[in-house]
Amino acid sequence: MNEESRSWGFATRAIHVGQPPDPTTGAVAVPIYQTATFAQEAVGQHKGYEYARTGNPTRTALEQCLASLENGAHGLAFSSGMGAESALTYLLRAGDHIVAHDDLYGGTSRLFNRLLAAFGVEVDYVDAGDPAAVAGALRPSTRMIWLETPTNPLLRIIDIAAVAEISRRAGALLVVDNTFASPYLQRPLDLGADIVLHSATKYLGGHSDVVLGAIVTRDAAVAERLRFIQNAAGAVPGPLDCWLVLRGLKTLAVRMRQHETNAREVARFLAGHPRIALVLYPGLETHPGHDLAARQMDGFGGMISAEVVGGREAAHRVLSRTRLFTLAESLGGVESLIEHPASMTHASISPERRAAIGIGEGLIRLSVGIEEADDLIADLRQALE
Repeated sequence: MNEESRSWGFATRAIHVGQPPDPTTGAVAVPIYQTATFAQEAVGQHKGYEYARTGNPTRTALEQCLASLENGAHGLAFSSGMGAESALTYLLRAGDHIVAHDDLYGGTSRLFNRLLAAFGVEVDYVDAGDPAAVAGALRPSTRMIWLETPTNPLLRIIDIAAVAEISRRAGALLVVDNTFASPYLQRPLDLGADIVLHSATKYLGGHSDVVLGAIVTRDAAVAERLRFIQNAAGAVPGPLDCWLVLRGLKTLAVRMRQHETNAREVARFLAGHPRIALVLYPGLETHPGHDLAARQMDGFGGMISAEVVGGREAAHRVLSRTRLFTLAESLGGVESLIEHPASMTHASISPERRAAIGIGEGLIRLSVGIEEADDLIADLRQALE
């Protein structure tokens, strides 16, 4: 990112950073470099690319744009969000320790509990909403603190700056999964995080048509190590996938504004409905993390969770009746999605653990799209009544 682009606003950087017109043809859109290898002028002499697992010009354009949007210096694109998470675990070794927030995406918990534990890495889960709980869980072997905020699926808000101060004192890397907020609404590096993680499948891509992960950091040594890990382990995205996410980034700002506008209206509707016992949305003043979210974020996003009166059976009835809210895992697309965490995204977590965290049997999670808000509310009304 050059000095001129540093002064550009978010939406301008999303459209232009890493994406100048093609110098050969003048193409305005970044080309899809659909190639596995690159010609060398002589042995070891190439034009910056030698093999597509190591690097690809379309991927480079995406990585530069992602780094700019997160106010970072180094961006890396991966084959999936879990591919990015797995690469981060390669920074650890047997005997190392992670402190993680207890309300995590089910796939992250599965990675930690069923794979990483077998390699001798220990994880303690705490309520990171209380920074003292994070500090109290630290060990001499703690190498990483892992957060989501807003969390999945309970939309809890974690004070990134407070935890960042704890991580600095401990000499641990602070990883923040920023998938739910997107860099349009929150930039954890500015708040002291070392590494930002994304499932770019979600808001960054924005159209439910690509699977991709991303990491952004300002630490050159961490970035260099992650690039080595990625090249060695191979969790790389294809050029078409990179191009699709790059295209999605161009409209991220306008999409996130509409996601939030719609989510506010849907959350207010649900909060007033007699068949909804609880609404979890940071944009509601009744949300316990509302004030912190207002300070830490530039908006409240498009994700809502709600507890349906009557438990699992009642929640399943609602999910079976929606017409515009599609019953599906994932989130962050232009279309509205709805799911049951206990049966779907967090089914890999034991019922006892879910109950302890607060993921109830009647909890549903909504990814509010950019359709007309009145239509979305009408859909939910008929599904509930």
